[in-house]
Amino acid sequence: MQQIADFHIHSKYSRACSTALTIPNIEKACCIKGIDIIGTGDFTYPDWFSDIKNELEEVGKTGLYKLKTAKDDKIKFILSTELALVYKSGEPRPGKTSNARRIHLVVHAPNIKAVEELNKYLDKKYNIRSDGRPILGMSAVELMKICLSIHPKFMIYPAHIWTPWFSVFGSKSGFDKMEECFGEYTKNVYAYETGLSSDPEMNWRLSALDNLTLLSNSDAHSLPNLAREANVFEMNEITYNEIYSIIKDRPPFIKGGERGIKYSIEFYPEEGMYHYDGHRDCGISYAPIETKKQKGICPKCKKPLIIGVMNRVEELADRKEGYTPKNMPGFKKLVELDKIIAEAIGIKSRSSQKVQIEYNKIIKALGTELYILIEAPIEEIKKATLPAIAEGIKRVRTGKLIIEPGFDGQYGKVKIFSEKEKKQQKALDL
Repeated sequence: MQQIADFHIHSKYSRACSTALTIPNIEKACCIKGIDIIGTGDFTYPDWFSDIKNELEEVGKTGLYKLKTAKDDKIKFILSTELALVYKSGEPRPGKTSNARRIHLVVHAPNIKAVEELNKYLDKKYNIRSDGRPILGMSAVELMKICLSIHPKFMIYPAHIWTPWFSVFGSKSGFDKMEECFGEYTKNVYAYETGLSSDPEMNWRLSALDNLTLLSNSDAHSLPNLAREANVFEMNEITYNEIYSIIKDRPPFIKGGERGIKYSIEFYPEEGMYHYDGHRDCGISYAPIETKKQKGICPKCKKPLIIGVMNRVEELADRKEGYTPKNMPGFKKLVELDKIIAEAIGIKSRSSQKVQIEYNKIIKALGTELYILIEAPIEEIKKATLPAIAEGIKRVRTGKLIIEPGFDGQYGKVKIFSEKEKKQQKALDL
């Protein structure tokens, strides 16, 4: 049974997140997007956890949950949260003066009772009521110890593994090796999350990651961003234990229906906020080779540049670019449908009424967004919408895009059509 899963999202209670992120709205958006399994996000936040308990019910004894008012269990929720850990550990990395660590971890729980016990423990020692993604003054080792003492099937793994400020391999406050972060519990870490600014090919360059399952999640702060990254599983049964087993044991997926991860759905990493190095305030954006020429210093303000994901991968990689390990799941890079529509019809905002009308029209005609972006025949798409939109989807599938990489917290810019093509289209419209 194929299942599309996005394990890492947030609720309306997390900082800088949409108030529309309620459980019923998330369930509805999953139906439109084509997501089968979605993370609850933020289960440590008391009010959100109350919503989870009041609005969801377990699907049999699967460890997965559904909206109580839903007509069926097509959309399942997996108990999840993201925790920010800030602490000091070990010696500073070469060239650094501080051993302060700031990392984000994704946590999945096998059942409500396990969440209750974890929340009770954390609430006594830390402030979990300030934000949906709380900042905890504890180490990754401490977190692993408490979670696994509550239930052996808690899953904990690094979020957006390469981003500069809050990640295990971040250039600002991370580590150079998993063992430096997780210590004796490294053996209990079964996965890592690529983050928006890296893709599988970049992660394959580090052999230390070969024995971990690569996961790509949206880290969505709003409904439109659900499944901008996701994972496509083939499962024998749709349960938490099956997800846990596939992630832990990493069975290689072979065409023909075997269980495992078939492929991941990826953001174009250049569009991520930290792909290149740079200084946003100074308008400086550099590929690693240019950063090296500048000796890591911004030519305008003379301060150190924020080193991005591409550079950090290059620093730790022990393989050449283009290396592909054996038996790894594939991946497909996408641009969200409303973004494609917006560019195709010449509108800046993906949330504009005109874009949303066309979006809903295509969904009604063809099915879910992910089906349209990945599988729907282009000829069928042409019948359901404007030629420019169909062409945009075709170009996204083939990677024929113009991308200005993101840097220092600024998203990259993905362009499907050249300025010349846009002018020609505008002339035709007139």
